[in-house]
Amino acid sequence: MRVDVQVTAEADELRSLHNWLRADTDIRRSSSLTLREQPPAPGQMGSLVDAIQLVTDNGWSAASFVVALAAWKRTRPQDPPIEIRRGDTVIVLTQCSDDEIARVVRALETPAADEAPEA
Repeated sequence: MRVDVQVTAEADELRSLHNWLRADTDIRRSSSLTLREQPPAPGQMGSLVDAIQLVTDNGWSAASFVVALAAWKRTRPQDPPIEIRRGDTVIVLTQCSDDEIARVVRALETPAADEAPEA
């Protein structure tokens, strides 16, 4: 499964979240994390980091992932919203309440229409 994560803030915040997730043993063991970059616009130097791309395997835990996102978010002084995309599903993590975390976990655990069921 592929999940894209965006932070409505400066690129440094996205890099901070990337480092936070890479430091999490469970996430690192069950997924591959990369920073997705856009090519530079005309007149712009260097590429723009716009998302973290997470590719998971069967041992991946949506709950561990969302709890790690919420823990990182709580450390940020600006408290930026985190947008999570999986196929056509888009979820925004804003308050990190127990109800919101449960809703995001359910959305990530529900098979997407374009994903083949696991055997």
